[in-house]
Amino acid sequence: GKQGIGRIDIVENRFVGIKSRGVYETPGGTLLREAHLDLEGICMDREVKRITEHLAGEFARLCYNGFWFAPEMDLIRHSVDFGQRDVVGSVTLELYKGNCTVVGRESPKALYNADLASMDIEGGGEAFDYN
Repeated sequence: GKQGIGRIDIVENRFVGIKSRGVYETPGGTLLREAHLDLEGICMDREVKRITEHLAGEFARLCYNGFWFAPEMDLIRHSVDFGQRDVVGSVTLELYKGNCTVVGRESPKALYNADLASMDIEGGGEAFDYN
């Protein structure tokens, strides 16, 4: 609220075929989403992330159109739950003038290893086949 985070003004396509304008304010949801996406970035396998991003669009479409109890929605929910099983940790956010910036993160399930990924540490890049 105070920092102006989470306010959007959009024109959207309704299920019945008309366009409508919506102004939404979800500061808490915006902060949670930003932090969660950052955790996914360090905890989730690249291909699992790619698939769940596709499922997110389908989830949104089904939810928006009122198909919450449809069998395909069950499939998507179970798939997303499975993909999220290792997404745990904490994220520190900085809020300023409508911006939300990740300034720190940690997770016991992180796939990122600074020593392995570093090109500055002697031998840090030797684990990769660059050919």
